Amino acid sequence: MKESAPMKTRRSLAWSPASLRTGAAALCTLFASACAWGPGGAPPAMPEPAHYGAQAQPAQTVAAQGVAQQFVTGAQPVPQWWTLYGSPELDALVDEGLANNPNLASADHSLQAAREQLRGQVGSSMLPTVDALGVAQRQHVPAPPQLGVDKLQYDVFAGLVRVNYTFDIFGATRLNNTALAARVNMQAFEYEAARRALAANIVTSALGAATLRAQIDTTEQLVALANAQADDVQKRYALGAASHTDLLNAQQSAASLAANLPGLRQQRSALRHALAVLLGRTPDAAPPDLDLASLTLPAQVPVVVPSALLESRPDIQAAGAALIAASADVGAATAQMFPSITLSADLGKAGFSWPMLTSGAGALWMLGASLTQPLFHGGALLAQRRAALQSYDAANASYKQTVLAAFQDVATRLAALEHDAEALDAAGTSAQTAQGVFDETNARYKLGAVPYYAVRQSEQQWRNARLDEIRYRGTRLSDTAALFQAMGQPPTSAGASASNARARAATTPARD
Repeated sequence: MKESAPMKTRRSLAWSPASLRTGAAALCTLFASACAWGPGGAPPAMPEPAHYGAQAQPAQTVAAQGVAQQFVTGAQPVPQWWTLYGSPELDALVDEGLANNPNLASADHSLQAAREQLRGQVGSSMLPTVDALGVAQRQHVPAPPQLGVDKLQYDVFAGLVRVNYTFDIFGATRLNNTALAARVNMQAFEYEAARRALAANIVTSALGAATLRAQIDTTEQLVALANAQADDVQKRYALGAASHTDLLNAQQSAASLAANLPGLRQQRSALRHALAVLLGRTPDAAPPDLDLASLTLPAQVPVVVPSALLESRPDIQAAGAALIAASADVGAATAQMFPSITLSADLGKAGFSWPMLTSGAGALWMLGASLTQPLFHGGALLAQRRAALQSYDAANASYKQTVLAAFQDVATRLAALEHDAEALDAAGTSAQTAQGVFDETNARYKLGAVPYYAVRQSEQQWRNARLDEIRYRGTRLSDTAALFQAMGQPPTSAGASASNARARAATTPARD
């Protein structure tokens, strides 16, 4: 029996299992090619130096004030390193700043907004969109002459549900979502960097204010000694026991010391005001100064190996996320040059009155598909792809520079701790020697062997040496805080885990 032509047509359009497998394989090939359109986003290979600085850091610094700081190579960063200073007041200041700083709160809200925007984009681009439409119109149109009237007036009522879905065959949507997700991750890493920088700024500001307070106290004592010395020379000059030059020298020395006080007080005021703002307070509510003598210098500091520093520094992780985003942009710009297929469907009812709309009649539906293939856009698509490639190269170079800057930062901090210890050791020896001279001179004065102004001069020398010791001690404390900050944070810390969990949740589509 001979088959009819319609039967042949139907059979030729049928999908066999083999053709389905072939189609699936073709789609997989297309998806694989879409994945390969971007550079991949892997960070460039970076050198792994044996040590950070031009010379390898020693196992420990010299002992200064009884403490030789040890460099623990290969140790993990300390999450809450400021607690190692042994000051509950300092811990409270950092906790307050992390909780109340407006800039940090603004960055946190901006990050949450970016995550919500990512959820919205993923949901709207990867899932079908469903909208309900309602129409109520009164039409007024000219009537055909054969109807015998000059116009027609009627009502139109319609209600329908519209569904649209665009197939992401070449990965443009997925790559755009990947780029946005990477930028959200970059913002999350920048937030972590800002959070740690805030803690470091609070610590260094508090340490600086405490150091200046101790310097001011010692300088005030020096000024009092200089004024007393000038008064003594004034009396001796009146008796003819001292020359006028001696009097002028004494007065000049006292005035020179007094001139140092306003500058020190201004620096302390500026630090206290800055510290208050970091804590979320007004400058008039600045916290009291810490007691410099009560602070404990951390005896051990971690030195993260260069390869691990790439995972512990939030600024490097942010640069890596920017590289992933730039790579995805290249792939998305490439995918825009290929076809896109969109399916749409409408289902509803329409009528010329409300009763007709709600009755069984007036049902309408529409099902359609559209295919768009870019043909000529004036070279815009190719230019956009070339621009994306240039942006990727820029992000690649920026990543390298960020890593090199991090290595430089750590090298500088390590060298600073070595030199701080040497300077403090020398200043401490000088202060201890000057104090010994003062004690001996004071003992000889009590025996009547020297005049009292000799005691005063030896005390001035001792307090001048003590002033240098205070300054170098404060610098050593601050540079230790800077080194802890330069080491970053442990990659497996609770904060990093929570950040990664929030980033993963941000890529899950949300239902409206």
